[in-house]
Amino acid sequence: MIAHCTALMGSLPWLGWIMPIAMLSLLSLLGLGIAALAKYLFTSPRTSRDLPEARS
Repeated sequence: MIAHCTALMGSLPWLGWIMPIAMLSLLSLLGLGIAALAKYLFTSPRTSRDLPEARS
C-alpha cells in the first residue's frame, strides 16, 4: 500500500507531496477544534466566588 502511494506521489509534481501534508494538517486542526469545543461545553464557567480575593 505504501509503495503504491509513494509511486503515485512520485508520478505527480509537487501537488502529490503537498496534498497529504495538507490533509494531515486539516485533520489535526479539526481535532483541536473539536477538543476545544468539548472543553468549552463541558467545563463550568468561573464565577466571582471562585476567585481567590473573594474567599478572604
